[in-house]
Amino acid sequence: MNTELKLHSLTALFNTPDEIIHAAEKISSEGFTKYDVHTPYPVHGMDKAMKLKSSKLGYITLIFGLSGAAFALLLMYWTMSVDYPMIIGGKPFFSLPAFIPVTFELTVLLATLSTIIGMLTFFFKFPDNNNPLIDSDYMKAVSSDKYGICIYANDPKFEKDKILALFESLHPAKTSEVYFPEKTRYPSLEPKFLVMLLVVAILTSGVTYITLNKLLYIVPFDWMLKQARVNAQSKSDYFPDQFGMRKPVEGSIARGFMPYEYKDQLQQPEKPLTNPLLPTKKVLELGKSKFLTFCSPCHGNYAEGDSRLNGQFPNPPTLHSNKVREWKDGNIYHVITNGQNIMPSYASQISREERWAIIKYIRVLQRAKNASDSDIILSKKESALNGTK
Repeated sequence: MNTELKLHSLTALFNTPDEIIHAAEKISSEGFTKYDVHTPYPVHGMDKAMKLKSSKLGYITLIFGLSGAAFALLLMYWTMSVDYPMIIGGKPFFSLPAFIPVTFELTVLLATLSTIIGMLTFFFKFPDNNNPLIDSDYMKAVSSDKYGICIYANDPKFEKDKILALFESLHPAKTSEVYFPEKTRYPSLEPKFLVMLLVVAILTSGVTYITLNKLLYIVPFDWMLKQARVNAQSKSDYFPDQFGMRKPVEGSIARGFMPYEYKDQLQQPEKPLTNPLLPTKKVLELGKSKFLTFCSPCHGNYAEGDSRLNGQFPNPPTLHSNKVREWKDGNIYHVITNGQNIMPSYASQISREERWAIIKYIRVLQRAKNASDSDIILSKKESALNGTK
């Protein structure tokens, strides 16, 4: 044996499970802490014999398993209920039973991966592949039909002679000394190694290119490319009108949506709807933005009927007339929703909330254009107060 090499551990081999259990009990009772037992299969009672504490690996599994479940539920909730709400098959936005399979799969996936990675990195010190035991006769024996115990040289109570005497008292089949091997350096710029890297890179690139650019477009590998579906904004030969994007079925109503009860009715309703919005700053800013976008091209920026289209379209009447000013908000909402004369319906372009906000902004324009004496006095008082501040 080369005495210049550093001692790694002392090992002992036994022939039966009972012998290794007795040896483990003896070693642990002597106060050794840096030792390990190797068997070809799990031996019942070994944890108790070695006085092992409960493994902390389970905590890693639990934490990452719960993280996987939480991540899956939050992702599906955000996707289906917040960012892009969709009703599928009449189910609610957050349909927990439908989300269980994905939640289960992600829980198991993260729990399993974290267990394996945690075991290899934190407990086995991965990538510690230079352990002297790996290529020793001792490890070959315990991987087959022997039972072995190994006491490491870094144990606080390690004394070579005493440990060998302790092993002999246990009547092992064989004892051995394991030393750290000499360090071997492998030159990274070896020509053969560089040629091998080049060949691997060329083969990998070639196979990837052929697969992605040629193979996937050849029958029968092109089945994912040619599917019985319609892309957005493309025609379909399945329908007689060749329109791929279909309108909703006539008379269908979306979940949670209350349709306008006077839809397609040209006459003004006897009991128009009431504006549900308050004239807050946020509502008026929304109304102004939508008014300038959809209404001002014809009605003008101040609703005076002075179109911004320079005669390209007939000018509508002013919204400051007594008729419109005396209308209720629901009457204006009715016109925006159903259209009137040459004005089309804007129901598909402007949401219900935006329509009501536009009406609030129109009321502001009407009051500014047709201010009363009390409005002027109040405005002067407010200006004076702001000036004193």
